[in-house]
Amino acid sequence: MRRIIAYCLVSADGIVLDDPFPFGDYLDDAYLRDRLGLFAACDAMLWGRTTYERLAKRWPPGSEGTRPYAARLNAIRKYVFSSKLETAEWNNSTIVRGDVAAEVTKLKQQDGGDLLILGHGLLGETLLKQRLLDVLDLAIHPVLDGHGKPLFREGQAVELKLAATKSFSKIVKVTYEPQY
Repeated sequence: MRRIIAYCLVSADGIVLDDPFPFGDYLDDAYLRDRLGLFAACDAMLWGRTTYERLAKRWPPGSEGTRPYAARLNAIRKYVFSSKLETAEWNNSTIVRGDVAAEVTKLKQQDGGDLLILGHGLLGETLLKQRLLDVLDLAIHPVLDGHGKPLFREGQAVELKLAATKSFSKIVKVTYEPQY
């Protein structure tokens, strides 16, 4: 069965970073290779509407030369969970409607590689609550944001098992497996 991996950029005080660049560029070559390796190892991405719209605007076709992972983002299969989105123009994008847990369960049962979620918005929260999230990768940036969306909200309690840690020059990546 395919695993679902959530990959989140987070500040040291637990705030989800939609865009870490205002705090400085902490992304060294080793970190970028690690992230690209994760992108390459997964067969598809699962996104909510907000993340999809933000990244489709940031990494449109033709942006492949700007960052090494832009080509992978443009090529990978994308499943967009939205009841509001009318069209999904970005390469290899499919809008998924209906019961999120049921649709994701179907995707997990298909043959293929792992499925990746970027960030921890409503889709990630739903999958964690429904016990469908298998891996939580946290890329912890060396900033105290002080405001914004906390990684976890009240009612999202689940025990986590530490599976791996990686240190880069400025970022620490911690990999957990939820223990349902």
